[in-house]
Amino acid sequence: MTVAGSLAIVAGVLAIATVLGVLLRSRTGRARVVTSRASDATTVADLASREAFGTAATLLQFSTPTCARCPATARQLDVVAASRSAAQGPNRVRRLEIDIAERPELASRFDVMQTPTVLLVDGTQTVRARFGGPPRQPELVAALDAVLTEEHS
Repeated sequence: MTVAGSLAIVAGVLAIATVLGVLLRSRTGRARVVTSRASDATTVADLASREAFGTAATLLQFSTPTCARCPATARQLDVVAASRSAAQGPNRVRRLEIDIAERPELASRFDVMQTPTVLLVDGTQTVRARFGGPPRQPELVAALDAVLTEEHS
């Protein structure tokens, strides 16, 4: 193999890796709306006591002890939950964190491929949206506001 051929292969591999990296990064933190309400995988009522959930919405975070982005995500979710609860009444929106290392069966049940993974759950403990990776603030707020607005309808 010639030097030019080797360089062409390396350049091709780098280009493919760059495209894949950009694609994966563009999907991280984006809201994905969950449409099916009948599936067992879309309800989270069995994960914690009723009191652990917010009365209108819950930000359910799946984490692991080794997750570097999970503490910052927890702080972000706490701020969003507190701002919505302060404006609309106590316990309306809460954050609930589950260590996926302690409950590995939940990874397959909720298709958790990375941590943090955040599920937006409505007042009936039904999953309404999911975020793979730290949620993007505008998308998180928009999805939460949609659930809270729907509750008033």
